[in-house]
Amino acid sequence: MGASPSHAMAAAPGFTDEVRADREARYQSWFAEGWYGGQTAPEAMAEGLLRHPEVELVLHADGHLTRATLREVHERGVRVAAGLASLGLRSGDTVAIQVPNWLEGIVTLYGAMRLGLVVVPLVHIYGPTEVSFILRQSRARALVVPDRWRSIDYTARVAALTEVPSLEHVVVLGDEVPAGAVSWHELVERADPEAAPPPDRSADDVCLLVYTSGTTAEPKGVLHTHNTFLSEVRAMPAILGRTEGTVQLSAFPAGHIAGVLGVARPFVHGTSSVIMDTWDPAAAAALIEEFGVTATAGTPFHLTTLLDAAEGAGRDLSTLGDFMLGAASVPPAVIERAQAAGIAAYRCYGSTEHPTITSSVASDPIAKRAGTDGRPIGANRVRLVDDDGHDVPPGTPGEVVSIGPEQCLGYTDPALNRDAFLPGGWFRTGDIGVLDGDGFLTITDRKKDIIIRGGENLSSKEIEDVLARHPAVAEAAVVGMPDPLYGERACAFVILAPGAAPIGLEEVRAHFVTAGVAKQKTPERVEVVAELPRTPAGKVKKFELRKRLG
Repeated sequence: MGASPSHAMAAAPGFTDEVRADREARYQSWFAEGWYGGQTAPEAMAEGLLRHPEVELVLHADGHLTRATLREVHERGVRVAAGLASLGLRSGDTVAIQVPNWLEGIVTLYGAMRLGLVVVPLVHIYGPTEVSFILRQSRARALVVPDRWRSIDYTARVAALTEVPSLEHVVVLGDEVPAGAVSWHELVERADPEAAPPPDRSADDVCLLVYTSGTTAEPKGVLHTHNTFLSEVRAMPAILGRTEGTVQLSAFPAGHIAGVLGVARPFVHGTSSVIMDTWDPAAAAALIEEFGVTATAGTPFHLTTLLDAAEGAGRDLSTLGDFMLGAASVPPAVIERAQAAGIAAYRCYGSTEHPTITSSVASDPIAKRAGTDGRPIGANRVRLVDDDGHDVPPGTPGEVVSIGPEQCLGYTDPALNRDAFLPGGWFRTGDIGVLDGDGFLTITDRKKDIIIRGGENLSSKEIEDVLARHPAVAEAAVVGMPDPLYGERACAFVILAPGAAPIGLEEVRAHFVTAGVAKQKTPERVEVVAELPRTPAGKVKKFELRKRLG
């Protein structure tokens, strides 16, 4: 039997005693139901490897294909574990990995977990400002990056990191290894596979620390244990209804929770995977046709551009039976278009904190798949509550709160935990929803002041704070404007500083580049206004700004 989660809960302080007690009681229930167990993630992956060692991963990067069996990933991952151990890293230490969906990134993740390290996967677009903060808060002892990828020079970004006292090693993939850094290839090649010490970890220890942007200006660190991580992996058959014969296409960035889950699922379930380092709809259509992909997931942007590319090139997508849609608002017309193309698309709902809360399945009626976000999967449960945390009457919209075995342990910042969880351990999603008579959830609005651009959560406050540092800006308010492909884009309403010349989109773009934040956070529309609509208390009425966008 697994250890009590008490010691793991201590890693995420800030909970009330009531929440702690309730969560431990639920832990015992989930263990009895088989959602939790005594295995760590690398142990579960190693067990799966024995069942299907020849299952293949196909990686599409920079227009080229790389293939590797699970056995080969394991063998190289063992060398990575030994190489990291040679740097002095030990079980429980933290390593940050900012590598695209390359084979080297996958084996690094596998090797780090095998050594018992806490893995911090970083979205590849994060610049030195975000990365410095994450490295400091996670106390990462090592950072793994490529020398460059596409237009990004990671060695320059590493040089721009600030105040990271815990960071002892920078490991660089590629030929351009700066002074003081360690070559990934040399580290792995000279490693003794027998040298890595066995990990001393429990299934209830934190294994994954994923950072997500939300309503706060700084990224939030989400703590997942081996058990919470594996329970999400174990829920996959409940959605697909099968695993045998499944060939999945994954285009989620390696730094997202979905990207990390995509590494574990082939081992646990024996599903073949085709993994892309960046989204290219024409390439995706060709890969689906060549490898007989049966299932994939993404945002409306991914599905729409895939269908456009397939139609334009005459690609055969007939093997693709399942397309899970989430991470952004999903127009019913997108699902109806997929249905006409022979693809059963359906909506799901989740977050980094609770990866898949609800989902439809391919066999659900199209009215449910197109008009709702599905039912709770596995042992997940949802409630709708008012501002005081009390359940609302049936049929009434309310804030969605969720609980389930794949729900995170909490945040690295204990100040966030008390407000994020209700008594009983229910997670406050910040989204507004309604449940129909069949138990299907529909998200109707959100309380969180975020912009969801192509599945990426962007904090309005963070964007506003960056804008406020421009000398021409006295005040700014940022809202999401509807977009047919990305779901939303950031629009900034700006009040100019006295005597300042009008500021345009090009000046704003240059300012954000200088600030060192991710490109996706740059406003894509700027409106200069004389004043902002406000409440009597002075709060900006953003709903009125959204109305101006049509």
